[in-house]
Amino acid sequence: MAILNFSDVLKNVGLDPKRVKLIRHSLGDKAFKKCYDKNMVEEYTRVQSETFSNGYDYWCVFISDKSTTAKFFACYKVSGGVIDTQDTKPKGFPLEDWFQGQRMFYNLERIDFIDQPVPLGFDCPLDLHCTYTRDQILIAMDYMAPKNVREGVKWLPDKQVDVFFITLNKADKDYSPTTMYNDYSINESLFHWQSQSRTSDTASTGQRYINHRQRGSRVVLFVREFKQDSIGAAPYTCLGTAAYVKHTGSKPMNITWHLDQPIPAKYLRKTNKLVVG
Repeated sequence: MAILNFSDVLKNVGLDPKRVKLIRHSLGDKAFKKCYDKNMVEEYTRVQSETFSNGYDYWCVFISDKSTTAKFFACYKVSGGVIDTQDTKPKGFPLEDWFQGQRMFYNLERIDFIDQPVPLGFDCPLDLHCTYTRDQILIAMDYMAPKNVREGVKWLPDKQVDVFFITLNKADKDYSPTTMYNDYSINESLFHWQSQSRTSDTASTGQRYINHRQRGSRVVLFVREFKQDSIGAAPYTCLGTAAYVKHTGSKPMNITWHLDQPIPAKYLRKTNKLVVG
């Protein structure tokens, strides 16, 4: 039986476990139980010491009962805070002796962990904005010889899907001049992609890209920042399905795709080469 650790879940949604603080509340704690009964778990969690979040960008909150297990409640992105004065006290907060200006009232943005499937027209276990190796992606699409795939696009005629494998930052030593494609996000919904140097806009492959909606086929984009990471071949993040908008040129084609689901902010800085800093 495969064991999935919570750190694996975090990595799969693009979070560094070292930057995530785990918080466990107990229903045996009378103060917490009062807030829990008032549906004010988030408000209770926001009150912490000034140094509580040092070194952490995210908090994951769990709630335990009398047993040693705990249920996942929520994950939050932390973005600073203010002193917990009476002016910041939420209406209806049940703990009268709190908010005395001795701690911080942190700003939290809830992150949705619910996986969203990719609509490919057939059963497929891949989820939007999750991370997979190339082999996992192809096997999930019933292509059982992934080691044979070397090109950046794999057309699966039985599935009517073009699978794009995109590496954003290409090193000279890993790519020839004819494969140094110019790929990047324009904004959260538009992606610029450059085809192989031999792809003509009048040839069958180019026409398939241009007319995929009319022909009933789909395009799905998987991107990674670099070819290699610290442990070997870097995995890809699924940006989901996309629709042809326009193109310029031929051999190569410069195509603008419109993503059916926008790129989350946490990935946008990596995919958009126009962002400076």
